[in-house]
Amino acid sequence: MSLSTNDIRQKFIEYYEKKEHEAVPSSPLVPENDPTTLFTGSGMQPMLQYLLGKPYPSGSSRIVDSQKCFRAADIEEVGDNRHTTFFEMLGNWSFGDYWKEDQLRWAFEFLVDELGIDPTRLYVTAFDGDEKNGIPRDEEAVEIWKKLFEEKGITAEVGDRIGYYAADKNWWSRAGVPENMPVGEPGGPDSEIFYQFDVEHDIEFGDECHINCDCGRYLEIANSVFMEYKKLGEGEYQPLPQKNVDFGGGLERMAAAVNDNPDMFTIDFFSETIKYLEEISGDKYEEANQAPMRVIADHLRGATFMLSEGIQPSNKQQGYVLRRLIRRAAVKMHFLMHELDSDIFVNICHDFIDMYGEVYFDIEKDKVVVDTGIREELEKFGKSLAKGLREIEKREDKEIDVAFAFDLYQTHGFPFEITQEILEGKGIKISEEEFAAAKEEHSEKSRTASAGAFKGGLGDSSEKTVWYHTITHLLHQALREVLGEDVKQAGSNITPERLRFDFTFGRALTEEERAKVEQIVNEQKDKGQQVAMESMPLQDALDSGAIAFFKEKYADMVNVYSIGDYSREICGGPHVENTGDIKGIFKIVKEKSSGAGVRRIRAIVE
Repeated sequence: MSLSTNDIRQKFIEYYEKKEHEAVPSSPLVPENDPTTLFTGSGMQPMLQYLLGKPYPSGSSRIVDSQKCFRAADIEEVGDNRHTTFFEMLGNWSFGDYWKEDQLRWAFEFLVDELGIDPTRLYVTAFDGDEKNGIPRDEEAVEIWKKLFEEKGITAEVGDRIGYYAADKNWWSRAGVPENMPVGEPGGPDSEIFYQFDVEHDIEFGDECHINCDCGRYLEIANSVFMEYKKLGEGEYQPLPQKNVDFGGGLERMAAAVNDNPDMFTIDFFSETIKYLEEISGDKYEEANQAPMRVIADHLRGATFMLSEGIQPSNKQQGYVLRRLIRRAAVKMHFLMHELDSDIFVNICHDFIDMYGEVYFDIEKDKVVVDTGIREELEKFGKSLAKGLREIEKREDKEIDVAFAFDLYQTHGFPFEITQEILEGKGIKISEEEFAAAKEEHSEKSRTASAGAFKGGLGDSSEKTVWYHTITHLLHQALREVLGEDVKQAGSNITPERLRFDFTFGRALTEEERAKVEQIVNEQKDKGQQVAMESMPLQDALDSGAIAFFKEKYADMVNVYSIGDYSREICGGPHVENTGDIKGIFKIVKEKSSGAGVRRIRAIVE
C-alpha cells in the first residue's frame, strides 16, 4: 500500500472520527501553562488535566489528535536509523467512556485494515503484574489480543507473539512505577504494539533479542495506557471509578512500518531532503554520510517548527535548544561540503513547510520567519567559527589539549567535530572519549547547580504560578489599551518567580508607556474582580470579543476566561477566582526585542 505520512495522519483522524471522537488541533510545542518543561514531549501532556478529571471544554469523552512533540534529550542520539528530536504523536483518548475491548480492537484494526500492515509482523506486550503492591497481571488485555490475532488466522501465545513485562516497561503514571506514585494520583498498565522488520534489513540483533529489546528488530509503533488505579497509600491501590484510555502512536514510526524499512529517514518527510543533500554534496546516502545527513534533516525540521512558533535562537531555555539544532546541522554540513551556505539551509526548511502545508504552517508568513531566523543564526555562527579558528592559530601545539577544545566549545560555540578535524591536520589528536568526559564533568556540575529548576513534574500550579498566569491576561489587555489593538500575544512562559510575555509590536516601549501599562495592571488587579470561565464554540468566542493566541490552533469548543468587564480571552488555565487574591505590586523588570516585530516583557509581583 502506497501511503504518504500525511495520508497516515489523516486516516488516523478520520478513522476515530467515525468512532465518534472529536478531532482537536495540536497544542503548541512550548506548553503555555507548564513552566516545568521546555517542550511538549508527548501527546498525553496537553491532555493531562482531563485525564486527571477536569471536564474537556466541549464536554466530549472521546478525543483524537496528532500532537507536535519535541524531546531535547534525544539530540545527541540523532544520527542512527530511528532517533529524531521532533515527531508527531497520534492520540485517541477516552475520558471514562470505552475500555480495553474497544481500544485494542480499534488500534489493531487501524494498523492492519486501514494502513495495510501485515498482522504477522505485529507483536504485543502486556503488564506482568506487581505482586509487591497487589496489582494483578493484565490478563484481560492478553485474552483480547489472542482473540484479535485469531480473527486474522494467527495463533498468538504468551512467550511467542505476546510478552508480559514488569512495571518498568508496561505501566504508566506521572511518576513511573507504582511505588513512585504520589498518594492520590492515577496510573495503570499499558499494552504496546511492536512491528518486526524484515530480517533481510541490516539490523544488529542483540544477544537476547525479545519483543521489547533495543536491538532494532522490533519497533514500538503504538501504546494503549489504561488508567484504572488510584494510589491510596504505600502498597495500597484502588480501582478508579472513571477509567481512562490514553493511546499514543508515533506517526513517523508507523510510516516506517508501512514502508517496512527500519531507517526512519527513508519516509517521505525526510527522503526529499536526503536526495537534495546527495545532489548538492555529490555524496551518496551511505556509510559515513548517513549520520550527518540524518542530523541535518532532523535538526532543520525541528528548527523549522520552533521558528514558526516564535522561538528565537538564544543561550537560554528553548532558544538554546534551537541554537544547538541549527549549529549542529551546520557542523554536519561542514563535514559534507566544507562551507556554510545559508541558502541550502533555507531551502531545506522551506521544503518542510511545503511538505506539512497548512496542517501546521501559515505557509508564506512562516517561510519569511524561518528564512530570517536561519540566516541570522548562521551569520552569528560564522563569526564563532572565525573566532575559534583565531584561538587555534594563537596557541602553540603543546598548549592545545582537551581542556582547550572544551573551552572553544563552551565559550565560543565552536563544535568539537570541527576542532578535531582542524587539529588532526596539525597532527594533534583529541579523542571523542576525552572530550565526552570533559563535557560530562561540566554537565554534572550544571545539573547539580540547577537540580531544582524543573521540580514538580508536569503542570506546576503553585499559587504564584496561578497569579502570574492570571496577570498575563491583564497585561495583554493593558498593552492593547496603551499601544493599540494590533498588539497580540506571541508566546509566554511562567514560573513561580516571574512571568515572560511576548507580543507583536515594532519598537521599544517608552518609559511613559511602561509606567502606564504597570499602572493599569495594578489598578485592574486591585479592583478584586471575579474571574469567570465559560465553554463555548470557538466562533462564538471570537464573535464575543475574546482574544485568541494567534499562533495556536483551537478546538471547536474552547474555554473563555473573563476578568470582570476588562479582559476576555481564550485560555486553558489555571487562574485565580478573584484578582484580589493576587498579593503584591506588578512591576515590569525588562522589556526588549525577541525577534523581528516581537517584543518581550519580563515582570514580577513583589
